[in-house]
Amino acid sequence: MNTKEIRAFFDALQLLEMEKGIDGAYLIEKITNAIVIAVKRDYQATDNVDVVIDPETDRFDVSITKTVAAEVEDPATQISVDEALKYDPHPLEGMQVTIPLDTKQFGRIAAQTAKHVIRQGIREAEHSQLIAQYQNKVHEVVTATVEKIDPESGNATIRIDKNEFLLFKNEQLPNDNLQQGEHIKVYVVDVVNFERRCSLKISRTHKDLVKRLFEREVPEIFDGVVEIRSISREAGSRTKMAVWSNQPDVDPIGACIGPRGSRISAVVSELKGEKIDIVKYSEDDAEFITQALSPATVIGVEILPGEERSCRVTVPDNQLSLAIGNKGQNAKLAAKLTGYKIDIRPESGAPDPAKKEEPQGEEPAAE
Repeated sequence: MNTKEIRAFFDALQLLEMEKGIDGAYLIEKITNAIVIAVKRDYQATDNVDVVIDPETDRFDVSITKTVAAEVEDPATQISVDEALKYDPHPLEGMQVTIPLDTKQFGRIAAQTAKHVIRQGIREAEHSQLIAQYQNKVHEVVTATVEKIDPESGNATIRIDKNEFLLFKNEQLPNDNLQQGEHIKVYVVDVVNFERRCSLKISRTHKDLVKRLFEREVPEIFDGVVEIRSISREAGSRTKMAVWSNQPDVDPIGACIGPRGSRISAVVSELKGEKIDIVKYSEDDAEFITQALSPATVIGVEILPGEERSCRVTVPDNQLSLAIGNKGQNAKLAAKLTGYKIDIRPESGAPDPAKKEEPQGEEPAAE
C-alpha cells in the first residue's frame, strides 16, 4: 500500500474505535493476526511472518524472513543466494533475509480470511465490552422501555440503553399488562454469556426487585440507617419485608412508609398494586414470628425443640383465618420471612404442650 492508502487505513481504524468504542490496540492485534494467517496460507510460510502496524508512525509493514541456502530444500523458509540478491546486496549462506510483501498481492483468499477474522475480532470485542458494561448492573434495578410483546408467548422485548433483551412471561407480574413504549423497572438477575452473544436474565418477580425499589425510595435505607433484613414474596400478590433501624430514634417502618405513605405508594405503583406488609425485625425469634404474622394478633409463640426450625403459634379464634390468610398466603410468607415452619392453632383449640403433635403450617422456602 502507498502512503495515502496506509493513512486511509489508520483513519478507518480510528473511526471504528470511535463508533464501536473498541480499543484501537485490540483492533490492531486482531488485524495483525488476520494478516499473519493470510500470509501463511498464501505463501506457505510458517513462523517466519512479521507484521508491524504502528498508527503513531503510519507504519504498515508485512514481511517474511528466510534463510539463505546453497540448495533450497524448503521454499517456505529458505531462499537461494541468487534470489536473496534482490533483497540484500551481499547475501551469505546461513544469513537471514527479510522479504517485504505488498499487501495488495495477498490475493482473494487472503483478503477474505483477513476480513473474516477482523469481523470476528470486532464481534468478540463488542461481546466482551457488553459483558463488562452489564456486569455492573447485576443485582440492580434498571429502567427499561417495552419495545414489543409477542402475542403468542407473552414474552416482551425490552430495551435497556441501546440493547434489546427478552423479559419472559414467567418473569412478568401476573397483573402486568405491558404496552409498547411503557417504561418499567426490572431486576437484573445475571449476565448470560453465550458463545456468540451475551444477554441479561431480567425479572419483575424476583424478591430483590422490591428491596432495590425501597432502597431508591427510602434515603434511610440507602444511607444504611434502616436495614432490610428479610423479604418474602408472592409476586403480583403480596410481599412481606422485615426492617431494622440502627438508630433508636428512627422508626424503620415509618421510614419505609414515608410521609402520607408516599414512599411505599411509589413501590406499590411500580408493582401494579402488589400488597406490601412491612414488619419490624427482631433478634428474638418468637417476637419476629409474631411480627411476621401481622396483621393478625398473636397470643403466644412456642419454639419447638429439635434441629428443625419450627414453632407453634396460638391466635385468638377470630384471628385464625387472618393469620393463615387466603389459601394460606399469610402463613406461608411469614414462614419464608422468618425461616420457621409455623403451625398456627386457635386459642380454643390450643393443644396441650406436653402432647406431641405434628405441625400443620407451611414450611419455609429455601432462600
